[in-house]
Amino acid sequence: MTSLKNSEAMPVKHPNTAEDQGYMASFSRIQAKRIADILNERNQMRGDLERFTKSRSWKITAPLRLILSLKRGYLPNGKTIKEYINHFVGLDFQQKKSIFIQKFNKQKNIIDVISDNKKDLYKDKVYINNIRPKFLIIAELTIQQCAKYRVWQKKDLLERLGWSVQVVDWRDNGKVLSELQFCTQVIFYRVPGFDSVLDQVKEAHRLQLEPRWEVDDLIFDLEEYRKNGNVAALPKKEQDVIFFGVDLFRKCMLACGRGLASTKSLAQAMKDAGLPDVGTVENALDLDTMSIVEKFPPGFDKEETDQVWICYGSGTNTHDADFLQAEGGLWAAMLQEEKLCLRVIGPVKVPEKFDRFGDRVERLPMRPYAQYLEILSQSDISIAPLQETLFNNCKSNIKYVEASIVGVSSICSPMEPFSSIIKNGNNGFIATSPEEWCEYFLRLGRDVTLRRSLAQQAMKDVLQRYHPDQVAVQQVFPLYGRPKSVEPEGLRVLSVNVYYKPFSFGGATIVAEELVDGLKQRGVDISVASTRPDVRGRPNGALRYVADGVKVLGLSAPEASDRYGWMDNPSTIPEFTAWLEAVEPNIVHFHSIQGMGLSLLRCCEEHKIPYVITLHDAWWLCERQFMVKADGQYCFQKTISFDVCRNCHSDVVYLDDRQKLMFHALKKAALLLAPSETQRQLYIANGILPEQIVVNKNGFTWPKRPKKKRAAGERVRFAYVGGTEEIKGFSLLKKASEKIENSDWSLTLVDNKLNLGYRSIYEKDWTITGNLHVRPGYSQSELDAFYDDVDVLLFPSQWKESYGLTVREALARDVWVITTAPGGQAEDVVDGVNGTHLPIDGRPDALYEAMKELIEDPGRFANYVNPLKAQLCTFERQSDELLEYLKKYSVLEHEVT
Repeated sequence: MTSLKNSEAMPVKHPNTAEDQGYMASFSRIQAKRIADILNERNQMRGDLERFTKSRSWKITAPLRLILSLKRGYLPNGKTIKEYINHFVGLDFQQKKSIFIQKFNKQKNIIDVISDNKKDLYKDKVYINNIRPKFLIIAELTIQQCAKYRVWQKKDLLERLGWSVQVVDWRDNGKVLSELQFCTQVIFYRVPGFDSVLDQVKEAHRLQLEPRWEVDDLIFDLEEYRKNGNVAALPKKEQDVIFFGVDLFRKCMLACGRGLASTKSLAQAMKDAGLPDVGTVENALDLDTMSIVEKFPPGFDKEETDQVWICYGSGTNTHDADFLQAEGGLWAAMLQEEKLCLRVIGPVKVPEKFDRFGDRVERLPMRPYAQYLEILSQSDISIAPLQETLFNNCKSNIKYVEASIVGVSSICSPMEPFSSIIKNGNNGFIATSPEEWCEYFLRLGRDVTLRRSLAQQAMKDVLQRYHPDQVAVQQVFPLYGRPKSVEPEGLRVLSVNVYYKPFSFGGATIVAEELVDGLKQRGVDISVASTRPDVRGRPNGALRYVADGVKVLGLSAPEASDRYGWMDNPSTIPEFTAWLEAVEPNIVHFHSIQGMGLSLLRCCEEHKIPYVITLHDAWWLCERQFMVKADGQYCFQKTISFDVCRNCHSDVVYLDDRQKLMFHALKKAALLLAPSETQRQLYIANGILPEQIVVNKNGFTWPKRPKKKRAAGERVRFAYVGGTEEIKGFSLLKKASEKIENSDWSLTLVDNKLNLGYRSIYEKDWTITGNLHVRPGYSQSELDAFYDDVDVLLFPSQWKESYGLTVREALARDVWVITTAPGGQAEDVVDGVNGTHLPIDGRPDALYEAMKELIEDPGRFANYVNPLKAQLCTFERQSDELLEYLKKYSVLEHEVT
């Protein structure tokens, strides 16, 4: 990579105009949606495959598949039997055991390796805590008319009260589960209780959203459904499909535990089914309907003709039995009055006897909604006949509302929704018998003044009760109120790190977690964005939880092999943006974000939220995060050059693009933080202005008690915690240790892999005279106990580290440190005072001499106390410094100024 200093000679081209910036932002969002959709499709397929492989048929046929594979010479995983035997036969017992354990753990979900008391964080209930109010409607959207009145209309009504509203199709399981993380209220509209949906409902309960199941038909009561004559007239196959869904709807409704109905009768039926809390919001007018109606005159203003058209519309073939309720009275009235004509819109069967009326009967196919309203407005009488069943008594009065808003008078059946607004003879008629149907047809057909009077009064009453402003205030507000303004006092910070508890890994994560706790203790409203592991049975996407009282959002990260996604992962944009909007930080603090990607910083830039970056490593300068070359050796470049980098990475064009993206992100930061002066100087050498970057030394966990007194005559006890990587000096340590002839010493090697169920360090591979012990990794709470049995920490790292957390932890506990220098790891080690410096030369000689010298002088550790430990930076000091920087550069500070 070329030096960032050279960027001034080859300036990065950034959008100059607002239009260009808008284009780039739109481009990023489109690409993010594309990637998110692809990933979601993949996850849906994975979910389908997982359900398939768990099915009874798949399990039953497993022996047959195994036999067929073996007959062909293959194992079920696709490898040949011969290949597997040749690979396995030469391994010793420990290696075979390790392979089995590793393969077993790979089959387990990664979440299973986290201790039970921690993994529950992903399952524990999350209380809505200080996030921006947002409404989510999870809905059945394929029935357009239902979606219009129960989904899009609801969205408008809630927005009139100030709510932010998101609508998602229930089939998009991954998106539903993600969107649930950012809402404070949720409705499941007309959603069946398939397993995936019940998982959605379960997640809503985990998030303490108190979900409501909403419906506008009695589709959850099988007994009442069977009484519906319209359904009884359908072919048996169609009936079976409808009846199959009834139990699913009921299951989902009861799982939600609360309901929302379109009529009072339906609300009562939901209560009778077992819901203690059911609200009612009626179908009403909306902007779409009102804007359509404005385009043509109301029916009561049209010129009188010799024909009086009676209109009946149906969007489905399930209303034949309903039409029959008015058929007798209509037949009798049309026989008596030649002016009466019938207009039927949609797939409704009109008895053949009406054929005698010739062109007085008009049959029209289904029309788009706007055309339907226009045809309705050109009619004179609208009818809404319904068979008298509980099912129909639960239906809405929308046919009356639609007729009234276009200025047409109505005759309706005596169902509760109609009776609740129609005053007989004042703003419509309610017909309870064939005789009344006939009477009202004749009265309206013969008296134009009455028709117009009823229509005008109906329009007035409907506007007064069903105008969206009225429904929002009178029906929606009592249920949900207005969103409460979230204006927390003081500083609001969002901390971002690739890992976070309980999915913790690495020193940068320890620092990030400690700083979050430190800021929280100092009264900062702190929240976190991180990644999460795969959770069995759950698709990728956002997952919100609480860790030690802090709001955390876990995002899905790409595979580490995806170098482009590892650097710039646009699929995180929608969810991270939603989290920004939910927690509304004054400033964002980025730690290590490889895998989360630079897209997050662009989100902050677009939302005009300042951010600071802690440069834990060299990822921002070099694709190899720790500047370790392909041969495992440290790259000693100070000012990074492509001429050297092409030896590791031949795609110079990619490196150039990567550099530009990284440098843009660094340049836009309000402040850069380095954990050591070594790290600060590395970035300055590569083009960062000295005034833009400051040292905020990493802290550590200070001992909670004095170190346990060393036993008299105790041998010198060494410890190494760096892992088996060459860059950490593992092989150098082995070579140096095996040269020592004195046996009066011990060496403890920490193998973190043991915590994952397998090992990476084998005692049999070491031939040393001292006593060797391999132990699992320790937690932060076990630091004091671990260092009680250590005199010397060995830190033979073969690169200039940015910090070196274990070095500080050891120094604070009166442990001598043998470390390489220069580098951040050595900045608090004074050679000969509290430790020993080694050159970074890839040779074991200096380490051997240092260990040998200490082994020959064990008495120096009898009462050893590090004389410089008061100079060490604790997490408390680091948190205090960080807080001052965050205050200085936050939006809050600028607002005050």
